[in-house]
Amino acid sequence: MNLFSVKDRVIVITGATGVLGRAMVSHFAGEGAKVVILGRNTDVGNRLAEEARTKGGEAMFLATDVLDRAKLEDNYATIMDTYGRIDVLINAAGGNMPGATIAPNKTFFDLDTEAVRQVVDLNLFGTVLPTMVFAEAMVKQQSGSIINIASEAGLRPLTRVAGYGVAKAAVINFTKYMCGELASKFGPGLRVNAVAPGFFLTEQNRTLLTDKDGNLTKRAETIIAHTPFRRFGEPEELLGTLQWLASDASRFVSGTVTVVDGGFDAFSI
Repeated sequence: MNLFSVKDRVIVITGATGVLGRAMVSHFAGEGAKVVILGRNTDVGNRLAEEARTKGGEAMFLATDVLDRAKLEDNYATIMDTYGRIDVLINAAGGNMPGATIAPNKTFFDLDTEAVRQVVDLNLFGTVLPTMVFAEAMVKQQSGSIINIASEAGLRPLTRVAGYGVAKAAVINFTKYMCGELASKFGPGLRVNAVAPGFFLTEQNRTLLTDKDGNLTKRAETIIAHTPFRRFGEPEELLGTLQWLASDASRFVSGTVTVVDGGFDAFSI
């Protein structure tokens, strides 16, 4: 038996049309899973599903809004009608916005509290609501793995990203809480873990880390200097950890946060 196999498992991925999400879709479809692509970008979502099918994988795209429970419940009904189960939920939806970030010439007192609220909603409630909806299937089948995408910013306070850091720290706490909540009330077949990526270039952080010519900003140079691997991560470098958490290889693992960051979190001076 291959402990790491995810063949024929139904894997639901929110935020699947983003940079990291696209890598997840391609990988799991290639591993023989049935991948449900959830996102707001219909063109990208449909293209991802078609690419997966062209390569022999199985995938379908469903437009969604992770802050709209009614829409998520519609998605849930479609998934259950199609596959009859959900084995893995990857909560990858998230992001940041300028108003929730403190510019170098600004202070905490300049934060746009409405922007902070929106960032917390997207990252925290955009994880809570899909879990509330899709974990219903896992409770019924008494098995399932939920993987939340946290962040280095949720582990260590980073300058500037005030709202995002607070939100991702809450995701980590939610992960640990749900570990006990689901297993103690619905059985040990339900697991909840988180992955905390370090610095990967995505659409959300590109303007913080590169200038209009693609050169590293001062902030990016500081990050690289504090990363023992001396580079940013590649989306594909998250996939081994996700495969482990989605498979039976981690069936006694729950409530953990796995850091994938090239050593950033461990390095001081």
